[in-house]
Amino acid sequence: MKIAPRQRTIGRRVLLRAAITLAVALVSSAACERTPAPIRVSFARRAGTPSVRPAPDHEPPHPSAGPLRVAVAAMLSPTRTLDAYHDLLIYMGQRLGRPVRLIQRPTYAEVNDLLKHHEIDVAFVCGGALPTGERDFGMTVLAVPEIRGKTVYHAYLIVNRRSGFESLGDLVARSFAFSDPLSTSGRVAAVYQLALRGQTPERFFSRTVFTHSHDNSILAVADGLVDGAVVGSHVYDYLRARDPDAIQQTRVIARWGPFGNPPVVVHPDLDPALHSALEGFLLSIHADSFGKRLLDRLLIDRFVEPSPDLFDSIREMEARVRRR
Repeated sequence: MKIAPRQRTIGRRVLLRAAITLAVALVSSAACERTPAPIRVSFARRAGTPSVRPAPDHEPPHPSAGPLRVAVAAMLSPTRTLDAYHDLLIYMGQRLGRPVRLIQRPTYAEVNDLLKHHEIDVAFVCGGALPTGERDFGMTVLAVPEIRGKTVYHAYLIVNRRSGFESLGDLVARSFAFSDPLSTSGRVAAVYQLALRGQTPERFFSRTVFTHSHDNSILAVADGLVDGAVVGSHVYDYLRARDPDAIQQTRVIARWGPFGNPPVVVHPDLDPALHSALEGFLLSIHADSFGKRLLDRLLIDRFVEPSPDLFDSIREMEARVRRR
């Protein structure tokens, strides 16, 4: 039986509401702790989407080639990620002559770990995962998306449209949602702003949760399950264009940045031929009509080589937050 999109949305909201309600109950039960640590709630797993999805109905021109293993960090929930990236990755496999396996993990750290141990070939990650990957194993950037002519984006501080909150200071002693511990726009930017005030999330907010994707954070604010959240402008604007109902009950009250757009990365020891093929595909896909249509669906103009200093603001911000 087919499930209508509206029914799927309601189902996800019910699961999300139940998950955060459970998180709140767990926090409340720890009455002896005045400022509990953030609770990690895996909404992505509750959605029932498989963590590994092979490319269907596409055979590579050279059957001897192994699958191209691609991970997409959970900036979007698993269902939205599959919807958004599936055709692009299939086309990547066709151009490179290999079947594609899309691998999803709920946290950026897990994606970094897959790349570190050569369990994937290439990953679409958040810029906040880059400093950790660079320190840990020399993570290398292949390309970055250019969106509306820019290779940078911002972090949005969002609240419910019906609330009276107008600034970060208004959210003191309120509940707050982060997307991932390593996310630039989904956590680090907000923690950095608190650090400038001499504060930490544990002292400033009454409770915090990790939603494991920016759209889940938006949904949590829209449904009034948390008072505020910090999310990436690229995701917020993508939903504004593709699913405006998702952001209708939210509003942006602060904008921080700019930060380098989420990069496509590889291990420094990746086979040189594959490295070159992946880079060539990404930097040229906008030049053919079919590839351009795929990028248009993602609101991406094209992929470009990053400037040397593109991620410096993220590295500096992450270093300060890490020291604290």
